[in-house]
Amino acid sequence: MAYKINNLQEYQAEYAASVKDPEAFWAKQADRFQWKKKWDRVLDWNFSEPDVKWFSGGQLNISENCLDRHLKDKGDKIAFYWEPNEPSEAGRSITYKELHTEVCKFSNVLKSLGAKKGERICIYMPMIPEVVVAVLACARIGAIHSVVFAGFSAASLSDRINDAKAELVITSDGSFRGNKTIAIKDIVDEALQNSPGVKNVIVYKRTGQPVKMKSPRDLWWNELMEKASTVHEAVAVESEDPLFILYTSGSTGKPKGVVHTTAGYMVFSEYSFSNVFQCEKDSIYWSTADIGWITGHSYIVYGPLLAGVTSVLFEGIPTYPSPGRFWEVVDKYNVTHFYTAPTAIRSLMACGLEHVTPHKLDSLKVLGSVGEPINEEAWHWYDDHVGKNNCPIVDTWWQTETGGILISPLAGITKTKPSYATLPLPGIQPVIVDSEGKELEGNDVEGNLCIKFPWPSIIRTTYGDHERCRQTYFSTYKNLYFTGDGCRRDEDGYYRILGRVDDVINVSGHRMGTAEVENAINEDETVIESAVVGYPHDIKGQGIYAFVICEDVDKDHEQIRQSILATVARIIGPIAKPDKIQIVSGLPKTRSGKIMRRILRKISEGDVSNLGDISTLLDPNVVEEIKKGALVPLKG
Repeated sequence: MAYKINNLQEYQAEYAASVKDPEAFWAKQADRFQWKKKWDRVLDWNFSEPDVKWFSGGQLNISENCLDRHLKDKGDKIAFYWEPNEPSEAGRSITYKELHTEVCKFSNVLKSLGAKKGERICIYMPMIPEVVVAVLACARIGAIHSVVFAGFSAASLSDRINDAKAELVITSDGSFRGNKTIAIKDIVDEALQNSPGVKNVIVYKRTGQPVKMKSPRDLWWNELMEKASTVHEAVAVESEDPLFILYTSGSTGKPKGVVHTTAGYMVFSEYSFSNVFQCEKDSIYWSTADIGWITGHSYIVYGPLLAGVTSVLFEGIPTYPSPGRFWEVVDKYNVTHFYTAPTAIRSLMACGLEHVTPHKLDSLKVLGSVGEPINEEAWHWYDDHVGKNNCPIVDTWWQTETGGILISPLAGITKTKPSYATLPLPGIQPVIVDSEGKELEGNDVEGNLCIKFPWPSIIRTTYGDHERCRQTYFSTYKNLYFTGDGCRRDEDGYYRILGRVDDVINVSGHRMGTAEVENAINEDETVIESAVVGYPHDIKGQGIYAFVICEDVDKDHEQIRQSILATVARIIGPIAKPDKIQIVSGLPKTRSGKIMRRILRKISEGDVSNLGDISTLLDPNVVEEIKKGALVPLKG
């Protein structure tokens, strides 16, 4: 098993060592892996360009470390229990040896189609074991995987394929999600009308629904695998060779491709997984995330497999066929470590305790929370009714860009506090700064959260646009990585994340750039202009509130709203659909034309007690009109 901290004293000693000599600390962690060639230098870095290199000169393959190095001792151990969407469908158990065989075969399939080291491969698949096989096979041949969440629209998929210049797409005929069957292949076909660079599409047969296969471009997964050899030697890649691109929303419209490289990401994803969750050799771990998000990359695929742990892979949703589904699955597989999002917890809270109490849940030892800060009410419900006040809750803070968990309790070691991510992991050096970038020292301070020293899985670049990476994360404050989050450090030195300070909304743990949603709304033929803000939402954490100026103000407002919702779903995907759409005749703008989102945010929150001086606006009357038509009760 991986190296693990066992108590608070060990954590304190480890943290002190990691800050005093980071290179020696991370070299010791990296030493536990299988290298084809050891590194020459542990770390070179600056945050001004930025340029960060970990384990330079080293050569390795991450799939070999996930699979091959476990075969001798853990070959017959279950790597994944797969639980399908429909409870009546038989699940699957896949051992490390069986997963290794499938990955070797699919690596040979990719090679037979001409895929090679450094090539970008797009994966658009449901939560089935084959998505793990596809990810690890890309890594095994040295190709760069770009997984796109299979809820994104054809337009969003096409954007990501084109940005990465992917020539190969891996998908399925369809997917099951709750009571819906989704035509995944049709979405890919639509996307490829605007992505002419794609040469091949591999299609896995999941639902059996009829699909159009375009010869010779489209190929069936199952037929290709029948002919593939089970022997494949993993390719040696350099430590800093890119492992994957994962697209995330930013405060400007275009999604940015976050690039993570191989060695540092491997070392940190395993180290953070092992220490935060504290799994034992017989643990059954379940993250309910989708592999299309960073949680799925780091804490479904790479972290648990590197640590040699058994995981549950779940195709379904929390409320199908009933809101007790999560707890049925926990009891079915005797899950010990359960990792989900506050959104899921809040939605299950709303369904009532009658869906929780019939289940034993006595196998659970550790609960986790991810995606957004968890509110106190949800924390206590989770603790009382799921963990029975017997399971530590690891409230993990991290980002797509960080690659792994940076601030979190270590299960059973760190004393928890509801709604606090508590303390940084060893190797993580957080600072809180004011708006000028001055460090706020000591405890009981609040400001913007930055990190002053690189950790192994830090973002290296944004794909094809390094300047965007510099501007977004490294230009706000000199020599600091800026997280974009506000933060409080309390009297105990514990960190509480307060949410985004930029124009990004956290909807059910998924980051949505306001500009991205506005651009989609503005594509609707009824719309002249829009402004989007986040507002407090009981289930999602934040909802999307859109203020929209329309061409025909007399047209039925409900008809306009339905048209906008359909447009946003088509351009981005259903996850970006606004929760509230208020039709307005104008927006609060400065004389220079800047939309005052601060005012709109206050109105969306129902708090109009202090809108500040609006007399300098181009048309102050607009504010009164918006207040009158607000879709929330106003206070103040």
